[in-house]
Amino acid sequence: MSETDFWTRMERRGPDEVLVDGVPVRAGSRVRLRPSAARADIFDLVLAGREAVVESIEQDDAGAFHVAVVLDDDPGRDLGEARMPGHRFFYAPEEVEPLGPPQDAPRAARVLVAGIGNIFLGDDGFGVEVARRLAREERAAGVDVVDFGIRGMDLVYALQRDYDTAILVDAAMRGEPPGTLTVLEADLPDGGAAAIEGHGLDPVKVLRLARELGRVPERVLVVCCEPATVLTGSPDEDVLAELSEPVRAAVDQAVRLVMDLTSSPRLKPGDSNPSLRR
Repeated sequence: MSETDFWTRMERRGPDEVLVDGVPVRAGSRVRLRPSAARADIFDLVLAGREAVVESIEQDDAGAFHVAVVLDDDPGRDLGEARMPGHRFFYAPEEVEPLGPPQDAPRAARVLVAGIGNIFLGDDGFGVEVARRLAREERAAGVDVVDFGIRGMDLVYALQRDYDTAILVDAAMRGEPPGTLTVLEADLPDGGAAAIEGHGLDPVKVLRLARELGRVPERVLVVCCEPATVLTGSPDEDVLAELSEPVRAAVDQAVRLVMDLTSSPRLKPGDSNPSLRR
């Protein structure tokens, strides 16, 4: 086999789903881990019986299928979804037990709330603080809250999952008074994917690349806050690891707003609070 053929086969995508006891298992499916008794890996012994979410279906060079999963209760689950080792595990199809919803039960809408921003650039850390607050709140089923910070590629990979809606929380200058919240519905212009910096997160570039790689959720909302302090990260600037007073005061309102949006997936931008700008 030539080197070209080898890399072509290695880049081959796995199937969208595999059948396990007649049940389709695909990305987003919930399963219980049932590793083979022949396994001797300590991780398999520890994880046996745990519930997990399928991240992808992979196919190796020999044609065998492998179910890549992330643990349902792993606090670093977003790292597994970003395909980082230590948070992503592989099992043969016969080693997972499908845990689909009861027959005829509607699937709960899946929502990703992504807090983004740099906590060392003053008000740019708004989205991160909102995500941290939301992580401590009781949320509706199917809602994942992740502090992505400046990890743009991790957010790109997370958007590939079967989310129906993504809510990005960020600071953005729109010419409003500091602390003003704005809800926008993302409408990406046509164009190729833009390069993403390893330590930066531009929401438009992230969404474009996610679309190029496969998919973005059907609906993407952006909850943004007008900053009072705008830092660029240049070498001559001092680090500012705190929010300004008007932006800090807007955090609680943003938390309530995002919770309203996640409990009412079809809520239109601006409907939850008449004082919000659009």
